[in-house]
Amino acid sequence: MKDRIEKGDIVLINKSGKYHNQVGEVSEVDYNIFFVKIVIVKLDNQEETFEEKDLQLQTKKPSLKEVIASVDKILEQVEQIPNLPAKEQVELPNRLKYLKLDIPKLDKQVIQKNFDSIDKILAVTREADSSASFWQEIDPNLQKISWWIRTSL
Repeated sequence: MKDRIEKGDIVLINKSGKYHNQVGEVSEVDYNIFFVKIVIVKLDNQEETFEEKDLQLQTKKPSLKEVIASVDKILEQVEQIPNLPAKEQVELPNRLKYLKLDIPKLDKQVIQKNFDSIDKILAVTREADSSASFWQEIDPNLQKISWWIRTSL
């Protein structure tokens, strides 16, 4: 069965013309008067409208389960950060645990505030040591959580 295209998914445009083979993020899904699924795709700084048949799904937005798994993966990696100041050694794991508990509640303000704090702590930590191997695990998971927050709430 073909996956349905939803807001937040990454799609490839198959329609010949100006946007052929470009990749964008779905910003809205609607139906026209003939009940044909219309998909609005964000391409760089503009949005264009396509029929679903003109698009190919590239990447599904992360599910709730995947986002919670990403939080767990970051939590595992945080323990490996050697030069984390004492305050952050306590705050970062706690904020990650709270984020994990908040995600199923779908409260955008609480989740965004918590995520921003986590991101800020990690950004400062990255400046001190950006070459460590744990960043290869943290960064893609952080991006997945950010993508989910942006497209699901």
